[in-house]
Amino acid sequence: MKEYRVLSPTAILGYGFPEQSFIKGLEKNPHLIAVDAGSTDPGPYYLGAGVSFTDRMAVKRDLELIISAGLQKEIPVVIGTAGGCGAKAHLDWNLEIIKELAEEKDWAFPIAVINSEIDKDKVIEAFNNCKISPLYPVPELNLHEIQVAERIVGQMGVEPVIEALNKGAKVVLAGRAYDPAVFSASAINAGFDKGLAIHMGKILECGAIAATPGSGSDCLLGTLRSDCFIVEPLTTERKCTPTSVAAHTLYEKTNPYLLPGPGGVLDLRETSFTEETERSVKVAGSRYIANEKYTIKLEGAKKVGYRTVSIAGCRDPIMISKMEHIIEAVRGRVQDNFSKYNYEYYLNFNIYGKNGVMAQLEPEKVINSHELGIIIEAVGETQEIANTICSFARSTMLHYGYPGRVATAGNLAFPYSPSDFKGGAVYNFNIYHLMEVENPLSLFPIDIINFGEGK
Repeated sequence: MKEYRVLSPTAILGYGFPEQSFIKGLEKNPHLIAVDAGSTDPGPYYLGAGVSFTDRMAVKRDLELIISAGLQKEIPVVIGTAGGCGAKAHLDWNLEIIKELAEEKDWAFPIAVINSEIDKDKVIEAFNNCKISPLYPVPELNLHEIQVAERIVGQMGVEPVIEALNKGAKVVLAGRAYDPAVFSASAINAGFDKGLAIHMGKILECGAIAATPGSGSDCLLGTLRSDCFIVEPLTTERKCTPTSVAAHTLYEKTNPYLLPGPGGVLDLRETSFTEETERSVKVAGSRYIANEKYTIKLEGAKKVGYRTVSIAGCRDPIMISKMEHIIEAVRGRVQDNFSKYNYEYYLNFNIYGKNGVMAQLEPEKVINSHELGIIIEAVGETQEIANTICSFARSTMLHYGYPGRVATAGNLAFPYSPSDFKGGAVYNFNIYHLMEVENPLSLFPIDIINFGEGK
């Protein structure tokens, strides 16, 4: 085989894609359709709560088109980080949608389901054997954090996906996976260079975001050859440029030359990005370097409390100029009012128009805004405590008599009634560590399910 073509429909399953772009991709006769279905970007809530951050109907729409095309073209479909986070609950959620589609469409095919949720006992065993190390800047792991984690997933590499394809799966539904793995595994299995395949997977993982203008809701095609790969969008309104592809290579990375992943690193020190056509880019020189020890990344989330928020606006220039003083005064009143109850709580004020995006890292120290958006956030041990702290902070700020205040009415404008919103459970990432494994398949069991068996 001289080249291996991979079609990436969208940045994340459920983000959608134009059917016309997808059809143009299919006309290129890809050898694989692959899609990433999740991310840690939306934060720890979804892993901790066991729910997806993508909409079920949107995911079902994308899957209907993707799996239907794979079955018609007789090419495999590989889905990574099922359900948004890849734990057992997310895997089951995603599998149920595929099962529903198979029944509705009368499909018959074998699907491989790869679990990536790791039993705490296995993590504890690895911890006791000094097989777990922190990923900077997180602290060293301890037994308590393992025990209180709601769920722990491991980020699989290409090996479980290759194993699933070799078992004859037409669709692979993987739990938490290294993003490039689902795009590169089958090409590596076909004998193509691992470094180039993984780098192409890195570009394809977010669909047409690597093009310009970028879009997470459009398709991208990758063509892997023996000495390079070529990426191109599938609509004339977009094009890939050396800058757009190089930029996507570097995003979310701390080192521009060495990109770590399960079992090794992608070495980009000799990589080149050149214009192939007006709309496509050729990438060459990327190498994969295996580590002496094979490690996978662990991700875990724990419940830390319950959240209540209140959203308000302020347009008084005097209040705007006194905002830091007001916030500290409100904090003091809250603490004083409930000190005898020993409530455990967290109270935060996000001030948009001042430093709501970057907080203490904001370089502009002087407020020039004529209005501010204020989000009051309280997190408590119980929902009732969070409600109490947020409500009191909101009412105190609403009527606080700051220096120079002229009006005697409320200081804040509330766009919603009720003004306070109960956010429910709050989770933090508490495990973000590397774990050594002897066998990259050992933690990721594969189940083959035959949909429509006997048809």
